[in-house]
Amino acid sequence: MAFLREEKVFKDPVHSYIYVQDELIWNLINSSEFQRLRRIRQLGTTFLTFHGAEHSRFSHSLGVYEITRRIISQFERNHYPDWPKEERMVALCAALLHDIGHAPFSHSIEEIFETDHEQWTINILLGDTEINRILSSNSSSLPRQVAEVIQKTYSKSIVVSLISSQLDADRMDYLLRDAYFTGTDYGNFDLERILRVLRPHDGTIVVKESGMHAIEHYLMSRYQMYWQVYFHPVTRSSEIILRQIFKRAKQLHEQGYSFTWVDPSILALIEGRITLQSYLSLDESLVQYAFSCWQHEQDALLAELCQRFLNRRLYKYITFEELSEEYLTEIEEAFTAIGLHPEFHMEIDYPFDRPYDVYRSEKTSSSREKAPIMLLEKDGSLSEIATKSDIVSSISGLHQGRYHLYYPEEALIRHRHLLSDTIKQIFNIHDEEQRTNG
Repeated sequence: MAFLREEKVFKDPVHSYIYVQDELIWNLINSSEFQRLRRIRQLGTTFLTFHGAEHSRFSHSLGVYEITRRIISQFERNHYPDWPKEERMVALCAALLHDIGHAPFSHSIEEIFETDHEQWTINILLGDTEINRILSSNSSSLPRQVAEVIQKTYSKSIVVSLISSQLDADRMDYLLRDAYFTGTDYGNFDLERILRVLRPHDGTIVVKESGMHAIEHYLMSRYQMYWQVYFHPVTRSSEIILRQIFKRAKQLHEQGYSFTWVDPSILALIEGRITLQSYLSLDESLVQYAFSCWQHEQDALLAELCQRFLNRRLYKYITFEELSEEYLTEIEEAFTAIGLHPEFHMEIDYPFDRPYDVYRSEKTSSSREKAPIMLLEKDGSLSEIATKSDIVSSISGLHQGRYHLYYPEEALIRHRHLLSDTIKQIFNIHDEEQRTNG
């Protein structure tokens, strides 16, 4: 294991400094595949809601590496026998590379084109890539070991839990980093305290009992960030339009449409025949350039959707506790009558269409899900945190959320004379005389 002649340091707004002592880590950071993460935003379209959310997966990946490095350093400094020292490099590499397979606007692309960023991460680790060659130069088994950590099949579960658990380096960094760049202070928590109370124990990571309140703070911050940032209805609107663009482009291509311009990598993605090298050429600059070109396409729908995304003319939304099929049918018929495409100009969104929980306790989690957070008692026994904390117990498995129907408000206002009174009432649209007198 080779160390750098001189320690490298990244100045970071969240962790102050990120330290690199290992030559292997430094070489991985400088690989083309890792540098590509500079061109992929951590929060996708959230910058259209919180203008500061321009941070990249590059900075987040460095942050996850730094938290993991600090946890391991604390374990080794205190000579905890349950930490396998020989696993240090596998853990650091997995922390650094855990997001290497993300596509631009990753979750939207994943939904439309049925891709999986974790599988692409594995492909990059094991394929003909610079990262694979760098890892293999250290050890021929290292690429496979790191891939197994990402797949959560690695034999040393304690390494997996550092990167992927209900209290892992990934979550801790993205909560703090996203809070910083969105300006939402309620996403902050006491990272220093949490790092001090983590302990390796019987193949996993546990929390010293005295650190319970710091974990409560962390979980409440997670709760706030999901409802105030990640599930923000304006962000969801921009995600919907982004998905609709890809959906329309794919639909047009299947119909034999000839685009004025399309990059070969984007075309390969649309056709479902993308190679590893084509995938690695995708970044958000390329995708947004495609949108810039497509806003002038002959297909009016694709052009409109791209103009909306580029110029932030997002869909408005109305909120429902419940939506009946009768109402939906009437809305779709009304949209069609005024020249809108219900398939593209309206979408029903419910936050829990995406898997999410603030915290899953032993009672509410299945064998497939991440293990609950365990407290290490003074007598050496373990207790699940939800059995000790009223706060955690109250938010465990907690669901909230209402239906949002997204639509182009200006089109309904423009054609309000063609809408029925029922539709006007649903969307709170008034006739010109009412608007003037109101």
